[in-house]
Amino acid sequence: MVNIESVHIKGLAKTVGFDLCGVARCEKLTFNNNALNSWLEKGYDSSLEYMSRNVDKRCDVRLMVEGAKTVIVCAVSYKSVVSDGYAEDDGCKIASYACNKDYHKTIKKMLKQLLKELKVKYPTLNGRVFVDSAPIFEKQYAVNAGLGWIGRQSLLITPEYGSYVLLGELVVDAYADNYDQPLQGVGCGECRRCMEACPNGAIVAPMTINTSRCISCHTIEQQPTSEIDLHGWIFGCDECQSCCPYNQKAAYHNNTLFDPIFNPRDISPTDWAAMSAKEFEARMGTTPLKRSGLERIKMNIKK
Repeated sequence: MVNIESVHIKGLAKTVGFDLCGVARCEKLTFNNNALNSWLEKGYDSSLEYMSRNVDKRCDVRLMVEGAKTVIVCAVSYKSVVSDGYAEDDGCKIASYACNKDYHKTIKKMLKQLLKELKVKYPTLNGRVFVDSAPIFEKQYAVNAGLGWIGRQSLLITPEYGSYVLLGELVVDAYADNYDQPLQGVGCGECRRCMEACPNGAIVAPMTINTSRCISCHTIEQQPTSEIDLHGWIFGCDECQSCCPYNQKAAYHNNTLFDPIFNPRDISPTDWAAMSAKEFEARMGTTPLKRSGLERIKMNIKK
């Protein structure tokens, strides 16, 4: 197969709705592999048992996709009015991404459309899409593809859209004619606002999260073994994002597929307490909140 054209890939990615697209080589990410093992040894995964599985595949996508040569990394902004933050005494805070339709399904559909469009020009091209749930170092591939850098809060930060971006990858079995390079001359500098803003000190070192202290993990993942103050968050947490200078200057999202379905500020603790399972399904059934379920959310409000 001939090399696929990088410019063609990026043009199609924009057409299907992505804000950013970069192209990186498939390779073993040894540094990330070592960092993951060190993180696991410290027990920072707490209740995230899945992080210790498939470590070999996580650091080398070629073990998951036969003949993999290229990682096409795509990003889309989701910043909205919900992303601007809450009052300190708000008791029903929800991470802004969770107020939209479940991004896993939306981005997967966009990536499959991208692959379909690429196959028009390259009929023998094969690929596999990834959206967050599979073991792949997606943030590092995004860095390699020139989309941004990993900030102190361990999230990908892009110059244009801050960290309010969602990632998806299309891994294909062909080389590209040109590969992007990591960005130079940009970064967090001396800023430590995200580390200082974390209510429970979960960012124990730059790019190092102790999930046993992380509000997002406590409100979403399997029932934690310890208790922490949730500071009014009932699903996820945006504290380390809303304080970021890059996020504060970023414009709101453009893709209407990522418009919020509801605004958490309009739903009081009393409203949540009175909400039935049927109403929850009707209002939030297509959002990530379904993962936790109504009863878990009500329990989080009481903490």
